[in-house]
Amino acid sequence: MTDANRHMQQTLETIYRTESRRVLATLIRLLGDFDLAEEALHDAFSAAMDQWPRDGLPDNPRAWLVSTGRFKAIDQLRRRARFDTSLEDVADRLDEEAEEMDDENIEDDRLRLVFTCCHPSLSPDAQVALTLREVCDLTTEEIARAFLTSAPTVAQRIVRAKAKIRDARIPYEVPAPAQLPERLDSVLHVIYLVFNEGYSASTGNAVTRHDLSAEAIRLGRLLVELLPESEAMGLLALMLLHDSRRHARMSADGDLILLDEQDRSLWDRQLIAEGSELITRSLSSRRFGPYTIQAAIVGVHAEAATPADTDWHEIVGLYDLLLRVAPSPVVELNRAVAVAMRDGPEAGLAIIDDMVNRGELKDYHLLHSARADLCRRLGLRTEAKAAYEQALKLTKQEPERRFLERRIAEL
Repeated sequence: MTDANRHMQQTLETIYRTESRRVLATLIRLLGDFDLAEEALHDAFSAAMDQWPRDGLPDNPRAWLVSTGRFKAIDQLRRRARFDTSLEDVADRLDEEAEEMDDENIEDDRLRLVFTCCHPSLSPDAQVALTLREVCDLTTEEIARAFLTSAPTVAQRIVRAKAKIRDARIPYEVPAPAQLPERLDSVLHVIYLVFNEGYSASTGNAVTRHDLSAEAIRLGRLLVELLPESEAMGLLALMLLHDSRRHARMSADGDLILLDEQDRSLWDRQLIAEGSELITRSLSSRRFGPYTIQAAIVGVHAEAATPADTDWHEIVGLYDLLLRVAPSPVVELNRAVAVAMRDGPEAGLAIIDDMVNRGELKDYHLLHSARADLCRRLGLRTEAKAAYEQALKLTKQEPERRFLERRIAEL
């Protein structure tokens, strides 16, 4: 491979990472079919791999990919029309529309795609799975990790969701202003799941996947611009405050660094200031919900110059409020950790042990890791080692595995 070809291949890989979801979203709008658009996307990138090294990079790569993908889809339909004549009319219609398309002015359709994937006609699980797959290009295995379920189950949800959109003729559009508030909760949930996969990757060799967290933040900004509701602002604040710590969460060797061991001079103060301002705006509305409360918790951490300065009393109080507004075992676990910091490890361990006795989060590695840490702080070495080993069995992220292995070795 020549240096020029190698450089073009790297360029193509970069464009795929940064533009493929945007190209796919536009192709879905233009073609009206998820599966056809996905085939067209891959055909367009295959054509780019053949033509760009020879002809050079087009002036507008995204427009080129959309146009090429659309014509590839039309060709595909014409070939299929030999066996299904009804497809000939579809191909003719798309061909006519293609002639009217302005390749230089292709709009960004990802927000439209998010609302379509989160349509209320789809089940909540299908909404999330489809959006993570189509908007963010997560694999079914990665989505399964986020759902704590199997990859075949996720794949079935995605197939059924696409069929539902096609058969029910669900419109590919951003809802009208009057419909936006009721449609917002599902979209916020999906965006936060995307961010979480980027902020703490479920599998692989890296702690974070910045491409995913950046995409979630971008979608969050678009939502706030489109619909400046308090919880949209709260979610964006939560993501910004978490992302402000990104550079401090990994060592030079890619190892995980816990919050109380991070170099706080590496925290992004601009993101913290932006997130804090959004929290203030959301709280002042008096219509805030769980995302704003979670953002306020992260904001308390961001205000502390050192770990010792952290106001754990305020954090526990915010977790108490969050448990009333949006109760869940994960919130209860996080509150237990905060209680341990405020009242001592025995108090936190008692809460976690009660959760274990109820059988909650038994397959959640962070529960076992938190329990192990509290046992270690109490000098319960045998229990700590067993809990760390259980957490190690459940985690799939290599930096977390190395962290847990070090803890076990220390014991």
